[in-house]
Amino acid sequence: MSFFTHFGTYLLMLKGMFTKPENWRMYWKEFMHQCVEIGIGALPIVVIISLFLGAVTTVQTAYQLVSPLVPPSTIAQIVRDSMILELSPTVVSIVLAGVVGSKIASELGNMRISEQIDALEIMGINTKSYLVAPKIMAALVVIPALIVISAVLGIWGGRTAGSMSGILATDIFDIGLRQNLNIYNINFAMYKAYTFAFILSSIPAYYGYNVKGGSLEIGRASTSAVVVSCILILCADYALAALLL
Repeated sequence: MSFFTHFGTYLLMLKGMFTKPENWRMYWKEFMHQCVEIGIGALPIVVIISLFLGAVTTVQTAYQLVSPLVPPSTIAQIVRDSMILELSPTVVSIVLAGVVGSKIASELGNMRISEQIDALEIMGINTKSYLVAPKIMAALVVIPALIVISAVLGIWGGRTAGSMSGILATDIFDIGLRQNLNIYNINFAMYKAYTFAFILSSIPAYYGYNVKGGSLEIGRASTSAVVVSCILILCADYALAALLL
């Protein structure tokens, strides 16, 4: 299939989601289920990655800032802005593309191969609205929240690493944390969070929903979904930075 064929099918899938639900309670239950699956399932890896990202950023920044003319509180500012602007939104989203994206693609692919989607369509249920839309909406709710948690934990991890290694006292770190804070950086991080959440949920949903063949094709679809999602996240990262910064 060519790029334009894939893109047209992708747009048709997104268009098919916007219909009136047959049963609001059933759709709400599925939405909440996906929120729990995506949020709780990805939380441990987000916590671990964020803590170590903040800690490593503090140590490496202190290693590079060897000039006595640079105040030590600058380390906290660099860690804060690095976590908010780039590390938490982009790195966490790429990790979630592998964790969440492969799950979405394999789940929908298995339902397609086992003809569960065909059975739902025969019953008159809009499968795009019932199966795909709750996953994308749940990702748009949960993933930005995970990125906020990641930024907070990353800064706290950097603060703890600076204190434990003797690089930077916590009171000096706190002073630097409050200096020159640009609120727009937080807004920009949320723009990226919602954009990446849509990409890493809709692309795997497309690949899983349209898989054909057997179990081997499900694995290939999951791999393709993760690779394409990561590439699009990086492209969107550059595009948003070029347009909004």
